[in-house]
This record gives sequence, structure tokens and C-alpha cells, in this order.
Amino acid sequence: MNNRLVKKFFALLIALSLLPAQAWATGYTGTKYPIVLVHGLFGFDNIGPVEYFYGIPAALRADGAQVFVTQVSAANSTEARGEQLLAEVKQILAVTGASKVNLIGHSHGGPTARYVASVRPDIVASVTSVGGVNKGSKFADFLLGVAPPGSYSNAVVVSLGNGLAKLISVLSGQPTLPQNALLAANSLSTAGSLKFNAAHPEGIPTSACGEGVYNVNGVSYYSWSGAQQATNLLDPSDPALVLTSLAFSGEKNDGLVGSCSSHLGQVIRDDYGMNHLDEVNQVIGLVNIFETNPVTVFRQHANRLKNSGL
Repeated sequence: MNNRLVKKFFALLIALSLLPAQAWATGYTGTKYPIVLVHGLFGFDNIGPVEYFYGIPAALRADGAQVFVTQVSAANSTEARGEQLLAEVKQILAVTGASKVNLIGHSHGGPTARYVASVRPDIVASVTSVGGVNKGSKFADFLLGVAPPGSYSNAVVVSLGNGLAKLISVLSGQPTLPQNALLAANSLSTAGSLKFNAAHPEGIPTSACGEGVYNVNGVSYYSWSGAQQATNLLDPSDPALVLTSLAFSGEKNDGLVGSCSSHLGQVIRDDYGMNHLDEVNQVIGLVNIFETNPVTVFRQHANRLKNSGL
């Protein structure tokens, strides 16, 4: 009798293992409110088959989430990008009939999403910052230091930055979006971030490397980030991120943002074995095979939002 029960148990396990993955996960990412993804500096929604959030929207939708990928200026001030995002959020609410959205922003997308939540908390359920530049980036400080405003080197850097931003916008189908690399660099600097935080402090830690208030004005705040620069020998972006990490003088960082600077609200984790691009599954999925896959991290967070009634 016992042997028969054991055999039936193992037969059931085998049968379950053969079911499609979606059958296991149906509804796992089904948040109450739509998820809205916000790209960072020099970002886009997609260029041809390459998504900025590579493979993430489809994975979230497959398990029940309603997902929208926005596009704002590839390079501009946080406030300008925030106003653009606000207009897109209003359109999403009109199309879906939802009353709120869950904003998830990567890099400069973090403070961009925070801007919307700060000025219109009534239409935002949560803000999640992924590798977000919430207290400035020392790499932005470095660039502004070696190429100060008004200098010839600054003019060259800004011209190249604007050219790249305009090219990205054209390739991603939004050629009319305004671009301003100098305003973007100022927004991402430590001084620019402190000025922005004074006007929009929601979720920002008051200590150097702590957590912020989890919920402000009815909006829940979360964050996570990586802390490793070289993660995959096949990834051509890794050497560049190793170089940019030198600006942090040994401070824990993902290559472009310090771990403490990435903190916002509830800190899920700030030491994933990921660099700044790995956090959104770039370049095209060439990430650390010894760390939780970033797509899984996004799915887990969607489930966290779902379980929180968001």
C-alpha cells in the first residue's frame, strides 16, 4: 500500500514537471494596476527586435500582468522626462480604465518615475527604482568635472551626447522628442540630484545608505540594484562598465550608479551580481549565469506588487 502511494506521488511530480511553465505561473504577475516600464539615459522602448527591457515585458505579460513600455527623451532633465512620462501615464489610464499604475524605472527612469508620483500621487500605486540614480552618479560628476560647462571639451561631449540621443529617438520611432545631454548630465550629478530630491523627497533615505519611507501619499516605494561590473565574458559592454566604475573609488556600484545612491523606499537588494545593463537583461540577455536572472527578478517583484494589493 505504502509503495503504491509513493509511486503515485512520484508519478504526480513527474506529470507536474512536464506541464508548460505558464500553467504553473498563471496569475503570478497579475498586478491590480498596470505595470509601466521607464527607460534610463540613452534608452528607448525598442529598436527593431531589441527591447531596452530585454525579454521582460513578454515574461510579465505571460503570467498575467498588463505591461506598457514608455518612451521619453533619451537625454534630458528629470523634470522634462517626468512631464513626458506623466502624459503617457494619462494615456495609459484612459486606454485601460485603470485608476493607477505601477511605475518601474531603470537608471534615470527611477527619478523620472519619482517625479510623476510626486506631482500626481493619486494616479500612481507604486514606484520601483532599478539601479536608479536617486542620489546622483559619481560618473556624471566625473564627466562634468573633466568637461565643465562652457569649455570646449564640454561642447564636444554634449554634441556627441545629443547626436546619440537623436539617433536613438529616430531609430525607435520618436524623432520629435527633445534631447539635451547637458541637462541630463546635470540631473544625474550629485548636485543635480540633491536639488531634485529637495523638491521631490518621497521615498529618499535620510541616512547615507539606509532605506526610505516605504509609503508616502499612498504610493509604495521599492528599489534594487546590482554591484558587479564584469559579469559575462561574452558581453561587449562589460569592459566599459569596469572603466566607468573607477569613478567610484572603490564604493560598491554597478558600473554607473553607487549602491547607496540606488536606494529608494524598501530596498529589496543592492548587491545583485549584475552591472547597470544586466539589471534590464542587457546586452540581449548576456548576463551573469551565476546570479538570479533579471527577468526572474522582475517577475518576483510583480508578484510582490500583486501580493501587496497593487
